[in-house]
Amino acid sequence: MKYLFTIFSATLLLSLLLFTACGDGAEEQPDQVIESSDKSILIFSKTEGWRHESIEVGQSAIAEMALNNGVAVTTTEEAGYFTPGNLALHDVVIFLNTTETIFEDEQREAFKEYIQNGGGFVGIHSASDTEYDWPWYGELVGAYFESHPSDPNVRDATIFVEDSNHLSTEMLPDEWERSDEWYNFQELPDHTNILLTLDTDSYEGSEHPDNHPVAWYHEYDGGRAFYTALGHTEESYSEELFLKHVWGGIIYAMDGK
Repeated sequence: MKYLFTIFSATLLLSLLLFTACGDGAEEQPDQVIESSDKSILIFSKTEGWRHESIEVGQSAIAEMALNNGVAVTTTEEAGYFTPGNLALHDVVIFLNTTETIFEDEQREAFKEYIQNGGGFVGIHSASDTEYDWPWYGELVGAYFESHPSDPNVRDATIFVEDSNHLSTEMLPDEWERSDEWYNFQELPDHTNILLTLDTDSYEGSEHPDNHPVAWYHEYDGGRAFYTALGHTEESYSEELFLKHVWGGIIYAMDGK
């Protein structure tokens, strides 16, 4: 069932109503919409490979941040929602731990057109483990996932802030110690602006010694893209600095500032 949520306060949702989607010729409807203002984000979390247990808590955390900042939220796991009419309703599309091949050609074309028309993209963690056979998407997200350490896959590491003048990093300490699943990439995102790198001496498992980016942004094909490799664990989505990092990336993708 599809639901429409209206705001009771910044963090409480009041009415639970049957939702009928707007948008031109949509074959699929979003899972939920939280109405707020003329600014809107779409949280998309379809998986065809590994499904992260953190998806649901991530949806809730990002939706709460949006409400607190007066931004409308739509969430869906239906690729059929990706039509030109539906995407035009949103300022930013967030790929929250998507995996593998999630689109048909028609949906790819709609999303590409959205970016070319000035739309914003935010990729979180396994957004880089998505659409391997679509080179345009690989350039948009910045890099494709290759591997991560195992046994354990989640481990402590130190992050270096390479650019503290971005909305996604201005609140972070110069050296940020945290626990996550640290991705290695097929190729490094040399065409992007690097925000965060890993101290590869602080943990075992890096395949990019001394140059291991984990967050970046860039303008691409008419739109704006922000990616963070952080966000594997459920705990991440109750971590204040991580959430501020993500929200800063969303604002960049929304406004280009």
